Amino acid sequence: MRLFCLLTLLTTLVAPTAFADDLYQVEMILVRQNAVPAIVSKAAPEDWAAGAKSISKDNLRTPSLNNEVQKLSASSDYTVLLHKAWQQNLGEDARKIAISEGKEQFGQFPIEGTLSLKLGRFTDVDADFWVNQIDANGLVTASERLKQESHTKNGQLNFLDNGHLGLLIKITSLTAPAPRPVPDEIPD
Repeated sequence: MRLFCLLTLLTTLVAPTAFADDLYQVEMILVRQNAVPAIVSKAAPEDWAAGAKSISKDNLRTPSLNNEVQKLSASSDYTVLLHKAWQQNLGEDARKIAISEGKEQFGQFPIEGTLSLKLGRFTDVDADFWVNQIDANGLVTASERLKQESHTKNGQLNFLDNGHLGLLIKITSLTAPAPRPVPDEIPD
């Protein structure tokens, strides 16, 4: 019996630590920075989602960063292109989701892209978005692209700057306890 206990302890110490997936709310705002000249890239690929899962309607949430959107919209320096919030499980394995906005034409959207998220000490974010110009025939004629990787701190609003396009993102745990308030007075 003692050997069994030692073996169990040894296995626990040697085995890699795995964290269970937790539920998070993700909110993002895609903006165009009007003061920076647009960089037109090659047209977005037809397989822009590349196997990423779409956000289900059940997981969509009411955005909470509305004040930030109002400030950005009130400024002539920015154009808000997309504002979405949803909940999803995050863990040590990257989760890639497809995000789109506007009327679909031949599998393409005016705004489309993927967001890959992976938990670690920080959350690794890999954002790949296209802002497309679609002609009367439904074909993409030009695109602007945001391709940015970052390590973001959870619970804080983070900005991924990609020149003429930028992404504000906030990732908040829905399962972690809220931080305790700071006391007014520190007892002796």
